[in-house]
Amino acid sequence: MTDQLRYIGPLPGQTDGKKSGWAAVRQRVSLPFVVVVGVPTLLALIYWGLVATPQYVSEAHFMVRKTQESRPNSLGLVLQGVGLSAGVSDSFAVQEFIGSRDAAEALDKRLDLAKVLSRNGADALSRYPRPFQRASEEAQYKALKRFVTVSYNATSGITTLRTQAFAPQDAQSMNLALIAEGEKLVNRLNERSASDAVAEAEQAVIDATARHADIQRQLATFRNRERFIDPQIAAAESTQLIAGLLSSAAQLRAEYAQLQQTAPQSPQLPVIQSRIAAYDAQIAQERTKLTGDASSLVPKIATYENLVFQGELATRALAESSSALLTAQQDARRQKLYLDRIVEPNLADRPTQPQRLRAIIIVFLSSLMVFLLGRLLWAGLREHRQE
Repeated sequence: MTDQLRYIGPLPGQTDGKKSGWAAVRQRVSLPFVVVVGVPTLLALIYWGLVATPQYVSEAHFMVRKTQESRPNSLGLVLQGVGLSAGVSDSFAVQEFIGSRDAAEALDKRLDLAKVLSRNGADALSRYPRPFQRASEEAQYKALKRFVTVSYNATSGITTLRTQAFAPQDAQSMNLALIAEGEKLVNRLNERSASDAVAEAEQAVIDATARHADIQRQLATFRNRERFIDPQIAAAESTQLIAGLLSSAAQLRAEYAQLQQTAPQSPQLPVIQSRIAAYDAQIAQERTKLTGDASSLVPKIATYENLVFQGELATRALAESSSALLTAQQDARRQKLYLDRIVEPNLADRPTQPQRLRAIIIVFLSSLMVFLLGRLLWAGLREHRQE
């Protein structure tokens, strides 16, 4: 009879060397992988899947522009190609202000940020203050930066303002308040720009007006003191008078010479000679009024001409300063800034933050990269030790 061997199975107390279930999983998955990748991913699943409080987002679009934008030249067109366009600095000024402590302080006065950032039972990691934070103005400002985002599109010149909160009304109110504060900033920039541009021109007009009035007062005082309107007219009259006297004296001299030749013993000769002497005395007196001493017309004419010249300069300066003031005012109006709201802040009907799946995937991929990098470094270190 032939013996036949049959396989019945492993003997009691012996195994086939294979593992199944959790034992196989524990054998394949290393402890570092669990610590570096599994634990953070599990925590992310718990937090963003169960704990994180939904947040509502309100978004607005606006742009800062001038009344009349100047056309860019060839250099401006080239610079626009590298992201520089007209009005960029003004838009950046509003953007920086919205993210500043001044805007945070104004927002706190309007809405009570401590209440807004902690309402509706917000989770401990999202709300303000966090468990490891102490309530303070600096901590509140840093917390606000997590809820407010400002971005600028250099191509279109449009600024986007996004605010998020635990209630849709709070997000919209924060957005509206920040835009209102931005408009106040633009108004202050307009006032400062106008005052800087116009103040100097206005002061020049005031100085020119005062100078012109002073010259006019000096002219009036001079005329009242000297008792004539225009010394040049008086000099012309005196010159005409002297010319007439000279003509009369010349006729008398001619008559005297003729009479002396025809009748040397004539009794009229002394009379004519006395008349000639009187004319000569009068001519000398009139010439003394014109020139000679400080009381003559010559220094008075010099003083008058100087006052007239100063008056003409003052009048010209007043006209130029008035024209400069008008130009400065027109330039200030042309350069006036406006904050135009393109899209008003919306009232969200459902929460869009946080992006739970995205956050979980980011945590998983980041942890996995850290694990792989650490494993690669550890393998290289082991090979270096073996060598």
